[in-house]
Amino acid sequence: MSEQRHAGLALHPLTAEDGGEPHDFLRRRQIVRRTRIAVLIVLLLLALGAARTVFVRIANARALEAGTAERAIQYVKTALPKTATAGQTLALPGTLQGFVQAPISARASGYLKRWTKDIGSRVQKGDLLAEIETPEIDQQLSQAVAARQQAASGLELARSTVARWEALRKKDVVSQQDLDERRGAAAQATANLAAADANVQRLRQTEGFKRVLAPFAGVITRRNVDVGDLIDAGSGGGGRALFQLAQTDPLRVYINVPQAYAQLVKAGQPVVVTQAELRGRKFNGEVARTAGAIDATTRMMQVEVSLPNRDGVLLPGAYVQVSLPLAASQALSIPANTLMFRPEGTRVAVVDAEGRVHLRAVNLGRNYGETVEVIDGLTANDRMVLNPSDSLAEGDTVSVAKEPA
Repeated sequence: MSEQRHAGLALHPLTAEDGGEPHDFLRRRQIVRRTRIAVLIVLLLLALGAARTVFVRIANARALEAGTAERAIQYVKTALPKTATAGQTLALPGTLQGFVQAPISARASGYLKRWTKDIGSRVQKGDLLAEIETPEIDQQLSQAVAARQQAASGLELARSTVARWEALRKKDVVSQQDLDERRGAAAQATANLAAADANVQRLRQTEGFKRVLAPFAGVITRRNVDVGDLIDAGSGGGGRALFQLAQTDPLRVYINVPQAYAQLVKAGQPVVVTQAELRGRKFNGEVARTAGAIDATTRMMQVEVSLPNRDGVLLPGAYVQVSLPLAASQALSIPANTLMFRPEGTRVAVVDAEGRVHLRAVNLGRNYGETVEVIDGLTANDRMVLNPSDSLAEGDTVSVAKEPA
């Protein structure tokens, strides 16, 4: 640019005479331009950073809102009530007993002479178990026989006397009174002979009890005496039993059925008996009879089960488990994990078509363990919440989780 133009624009270039350098002005202009560019870059970076921060906060807020809304949704699993197709199997403890079992006691007192059967011996009806020495009964029998002979002699004398007095009466030698007295004496002698015969018969039968016989076929489960022991007659009044005899085929099992199941047990119903020591083995029996009444003390009904034991594997006195299959009930059954126990009573959470929760009051019947019988309060189409939380309330909105494929 020429000096004239500078002069027209009132711009005076720096010259050496003014003390400046030729390029200072250009350098200042470059510095100012660079400073402006740097400021613009910084401002642009700050704006970008601020925009990024705003966008990140907005995104975080939206994500938080979405997460909160998602976590606020209650996902539940549901199930429908079912009608039981099979009955419950009721397991009850019991103790095996012989079908017939009795203590064998002595009827005659004395000393044990010998025994012929020990524990574990199988006997038949009428087999000899033991013999007893009865010296006192032997002497009493001898005395009774002598008394009987004496009574028989007296009767003969009385009869002959009556015959003579009847002949004398026909001749009117004696009075009728004397004849009646002789006849009365003869009748008394007849009665004395009959009494003596009865006493002899009694003692002979008592002496027959010196041989202790088995009253029925079975197994000797206990022997309480040995040779030389003093035996007292009878099982009462201090007398002890000589043997314990049990019939092991079939066996009996007595079980106590709770009142809630008493109506479902009938005579002839099949049962399965198991013993813990005999793993994997099951024994089939049947209900022989029921008591037909509830015990007022225990609120249970006694049931007798008949159990065949042909191979003798089961032993009387063993502890067993009796599985009693019961008839299926027509009532609805629900899983036990759907029940909610609230202060106002037992409730079940039901989900309607709109996903809202309604708490239904239910009346429960028999408890089957994993399932519970419902008498009233539910229908077959009600969808129940499984494992409901304690915070679940009436009117809550839930989302039903889909069942896995």
